[in-house]
Amino acid sequence: MRQGARTRRAALTAALIAVTAAASLTAGCTRHQPADDARAPARTPTPSASRTPARTPAPVAGSPLAVKIDNVSAARPQTGLGAADVVYAEQVEGGLSRLMAVYATRLPKSVGPVRSARESDLELLRQFHEPTLAYSGAQRKLLPLIDRAPLRAESPDDAAGAYYRGAGRAAPHNLYLRPARLLSSAPGRAALTTGFRYGPAPSGGSPAATRTVRYPAARFTFTWSEGRGGWLVAMDGAPATTTDGGRPAPPTVVVQYVRIRSSKYHDVLGNHTPYTETVGSGRAEVLRDGRSFEARWSRRAAADGTRFTTADGGRMNFADGQVWVVFAAASG
Repeated sequence: MRQGARTRRAALTAALIAVTAAASLTAGCTRHQPADDARAPARTPTPSASRTPARTPAPVAGSPLAVKIDNVSAARPQTGLGAADVVYAEQVEGGLSRLMAVYATRLPKSVGPVRSARESDLELLRQFHEPTLAYSGAQRKLLPLIDRAPLRAESPDDAAGAYYRGAGRAAPHNLYLRPARLLSSAPGRAALTTGFRYGPAPSGGSPAATRTVRYPAARFTFTWSEGRGGWLVAMDGAPATTTDGGRPAPPTVVVQYVRIRSSKYHDVLGNHTPYTETVGSGRAEVLRDGRSFEARWSRRAAADGTRFTTADGGRMNFADGQVWVVFAAASG
């Protein structure tokens, strides 16, 4: 009898150890997928509104929505770019490009394709008051920085009901966002705490018909259109179009020369992510009204907006409407 009791106790102890180990493995799982890149995307789970309800939209408190947008050929034409107040273009792994669209004055029905966040996005977004960042994932080691950043991070893991998979494209180039599921309404122009100033063009400048900015494996070309009153956008040699608004033609384009260095994060192929430094100062070129203006930019701290001045130190006004900012590598 004593031998049977010892046997039963040993079996019970083994069962308890197995249950505890399983619980520990479950607790150790992350809530995000690793970052994707244009050549070797991570497996982002397909959002399912039936399993995970959409998060209640946040009340509007002067905080804009920023969305990371795919920009390889398989992701074009994009959706929702025309409604953005500001579109930032940045270099990513492999010399390719990616966009970040910022929405404050109006929200489109859909935006995408949505892709992953990068470390330098956190510095860039500090100029806004607790913005909502919509993105599809990030490098696992970057996730704690995103969690600590003064923003509201919303990936498909956080708000699956706000995302959906579009038809006709293969993953990962088919993930889209419904902005109304994250914000109850557009916060308004006051949420654009970028430091940009709008008004009449300064004197001077030189006539400009077209301007191209090159990355190692991507390029942007802006061609002045008198009829549109803006700069027609081409990407990688092809006219940029959208599914819901035709061809983008921002009235103002800024080529901002910055330091681009390697971050400590890398993609699944070992390519280190470029880090675009947006705090500091340097040279810029502002395109508006069919003219090119030499300018200077300065941003003293991450929480500050970016100030643009003319070559002689005067005020550099932008034209009313959408602004594209293309971050280009400074020489030297």
